[in-house]
Amino acid sequence: MAGLSTLLAHQGGWDEMLLVAAPIVVMGLLLRLANRRVERQLGTADKPEAQSSSDSTSAPMDTRRPTKSS
Repeated sequence: MAGLSTLLAHQGGWDEMLLVAAPIVVMGLLLRLANRRVERQLGTADKPEAQSSSDSTSAPMDTRRPTKSS
């Protein structure tokens, strides 16, 4: 048991910093993974629509947006 108490003894603050930083890093990585998955899903869903709307002669999608006058 002496080894465990030595391991858990005060180590100058770096061990407490790890107890705080480790969960923050894990949550950041999980959020990054989730964002990548969503971007990948949205990117594949928008590809067919983006190809059909890329025609320069089509009307603007947003009707509230002003158009240029000749």
